[in-house]
Amino acid sequence: MDSGVKEPRSDVERSAIGKVSRRLVPFVALMFFINFLDRTAISFAAPHGLRDDLGLSAAQFGFASGVFFIGYIILEIPSNLALHKFGARKWLARIMVTWGIVAVLFTWVQSAVQLYWLRFLLGVMEAGFFPGAILFLSMWVPARHRAKILGLFYIAQPLTTAIGAPLAGLLIQLHGLFGLDGWRVMFLGVGLPAIVVGILALVILKDHPGEAHWLTSEEQGWLTSELAREAAQTEAVHKVGLAETFRNGRVWALSFVYFGFIYGLYALSFFLPTIVNGFREQLGDLSATQEGLITGAPYVVAAVVLYLWSRKVQKDGLKVWHIVLPAFVGAVSIPTALFVQGNPLVTMVFVALTACSIFAVLPNFWTLPTQFLTGAAAAAGTALINTVGNIAGFSAGYITGWLKDLTGGYIVPMFVVGGVMAISGLILVSLRGVDARRGGRKGTTTDSADEVAIA
Repeated sequence: MDSGVKEPRSDVERSAIGKVSRRLVPFVALMFFINFLDRTAISFAAPHGLRDDLGLSAAQFGFASGVFFIGYIILEIPSNLALHKFGARKWLARIMVTWGIVAVLFTWVQSAVQLYWLRFLLGVMEAGFFPGAILFLSMWVPARHRAKILGLFYIAQPLTTAIGAPLAGLLIQLHGLFGLDGWRVMFLGVGLPAIVVGILALVILKDHPGEAHWLTSEEQGWLTSELAREAAQTEAVHKVGLAETFRNGRVWALSFVYFGFIYGLYALSFFLPTIVNGFREQLGDLSATQEGLITGAPYVVAAVVLYLWSRKVQKDGLKVWHIVLPAFVGAVSIPTALFVQGNPLVTMVFVALTACSIFAVLPNFWTLPTQFLTGAAAAAGTALINTVGNIAGFSAGYITGWLKDLTGGYIVPMFVVGGVMAISGLILVSLRGVDARRGGRKGTTTDSADEVAIA
């Protein structure tokens, strides 16, 4: 798979893509930052009072972490279809405001059962946000620019931990504010911004380039015509309808590839703060802010690698090894991190390597579905991939906690993470092989033997 022309072909194209990068992507990335912070805030609260105050075992905490994804998964596809029908501006704003209200309610949770229900409701309210944001950005730029745009957008996710972890630590240290425990202050502090930004989204977001006052008429015309031409071409070549999307083998293959990376991402996100908390034996007492800085450090590195890797993909065109190599690196590095746990510095180096491998893949992965899906099929297919992938969000938290309770440590759970990530890489290699054989039977050729062919 080649993303096409690597450099802008005209001044209008260059200025239009530049304005989208500067004016639209940062705000959607901010929404994503808040989104990921709110769903992972439980991991920051766990070692600082939540688990003790609510009497949670590791398995119960894992279940609370993962139950979020049940409601999220059930409503993912309907939510993305609603976004396609009603428009991204209104629907993404609705999602943010309603999840923000639920996020604030965590401030007053009193029992494990209440925690389960709130996590479930948070998933219900957040359903459709991420695939909706991916689809929204994909509808603003032609395919050859999506690796760049989605790379800029995806930087928000590692920065959520890099910035969010120290921020959560600072909020936790405000113990006693409003008469609340520190971890409750943290939930209040990360929940309120979702409501505010959700309201702002109604003003800032536009559903398509023709409504963007910050684009010139020439830029609006170029984006509109280029996107229409590309959509018509994709529809003519692939003709994947809405119903066919759910039977499409490539959609399901990409779903399972995504599953592996999300399993690794959430296993790391939910349990890394707890692992860092265990460094006290070697490093002595750490404040919540210090723990946050240590937790966030690997994600700073991951954000830099994500940006550089996306730039390379934009330059070279997406090749199969751009995804497969990081998958195998992550498969090896995550269990290795546990074998060197006696040395906090070496442990965090391997954790950083794992984070880099995951984030190097994700924005480039999401350029794949919209290369053979358009319209309602793109909305449904993107949501289906994210739905299957996010089953890993539930299973990663629960299985990791259960295996930790069963074995007394994180070695076995992290080997499971590594294995799942390796399988993702193997599926993509197999998909590439199948498409290469099909191309050979048809007498077609590709520009490179390494290109990812899914269309």
